[in-house]
Amino acid sequence: MQTLLISANTEKINMPTLPIGLGCVAATLQKAGHEVEFLDLMAEEDWRRRLRETLARTAHGVIGISIRNIDDQVSETPRFLLEKAREVVVFCREQTHAPIVLGGAGYSIFPQEVLDYTGADMGIQGEGERPFAMLAQRLAAAAPLSDVPGLYIKGRGLQAPRTYAQDLDQLPLPGPELFDRRYASDPNYYLPIQTRRGCPLNCSYCPTAAIEGRTIRKRSAEAVVAALARWRAAGFSRVYFVDNIFNLPEGYAMALCDQMAQAGLGLTWRAILYPGQVSEALVRSMARAGCREASLGFESGVQLILDTLNKRFSLDDIQRASQMLAEHGIRRMGFLLLGGPGETRDTVVQSLAFADSLKLDAVKLTIGLRIYPHTELARIALREGVLPAGADLLKPCFYIAPGLEAWLRQTVRAWTADRPNWMM
Repeated sequence: MQTLLISANTEKINMPTLPIGLGCVAATLQKAGHEVEFLDLMAEEDWRRRLRETLARTAHGVIGISIRNIDDQVSETPRFLLEKAREVVVFCREQTHAPIVLGGAGYSIFPQEVLDYTGADMGIQGEGERPFAMLAQRLAAAAPLSDVPGLYIKGRGLQAPRTYAQDLDQLPLPGPELFDRRYASDPNYYLPIQTRRGCPLNCSYCPTAAIEGRTIRKRSAEAVVAALARWRAAGFSRVYFVDNIFNLPEGYAMALCDQMAQAGLGLTWRAILYPGQVSEALVRSMARAGCREASLGFESGVQLILDTLNKRFSLDDIQRASQMLAEHGIRRMGFLLLGGPGETRDTVVQSLAFADSLKLDAVKLTIGLRIYPHTELARIALREGVLPAGADLLKPCFYIAPGLEAWLRQTVRAWTADRPNWMM
């Protein structure tokens, strides 16, 4: 079947990124024998013109649209980003009668709500490679869709429970031929690579389980390094491992670093570390393999707040990880989430001072915690009356400890005024 895949994201929140997740869907479709056109709206100066030409040139049997972000997660002046996705859906519907199928991280958190808001025909929650290929096959054969995993149909709801690929090597990684080669030389872009899916840590505010599940599933280190070699040959030298927890499990992370070092690809890369399990041996391997920056999502400098957020590490763990990274020449970015349950003026001041003491290369501050459905934070917000029963969480809703917001914003602005490496 002739398939058109569209990455609707045009936002550069934190950093611009390539739509690798949609590329994974494209690679699986191609492996299954489908013809695929791939359109990244981030790379288009006039996406309407390009999309009109694409739809006029080919009769597509199905159109897939990836949705990365629902909003920008800024509590003071939140921007709701789904309007652009809805514009893309409406534009496609004006040009063609092909069924429009949504997917992506943002869609997976709110599968029914986003489907209703955009007016698309269907959506696939969670990893979409095999379900989308199965859907395309069924559509081509005019066969029933009732057993396609994770598939939502407008007006009919979820068709079959979602499934998770246990061996990620069975899902092909995309090659650079799908993407605009200008990204390779643009220093603002890092190639996003995900080596693991799923997170068992269950932080109180995090929607990752709704996207990837709670069980860690891995690609083999050999498959990852082979894919990186293809991208390196195409000129890409900057990589961002977007795994939620690069250091878990540690044995896998060590093996991946060792194989990258042995391959001698000349890559520089960054990753996200969970501060609770960072060893000297791993940091040494990371540095040897080309790691130049690590993000430490410690979120607070007060143990009581860490416990409330269900973080499974201590302040000592954070300090040790930060020190080891510095000693091995790896830049450190820290993240603070201020204003969550249990937060007070005293805990805010303690967190700011703690982060300051680490002498990090950069700190990203966030005021207020975005409330996502089916999280402990959502249950706390309902219990405390921060959220009314039946609240529409698709539109940005935030938890900020009652009575703290005005003081917190003023304090953070004053704190960051003379710290140029601290960002809001």
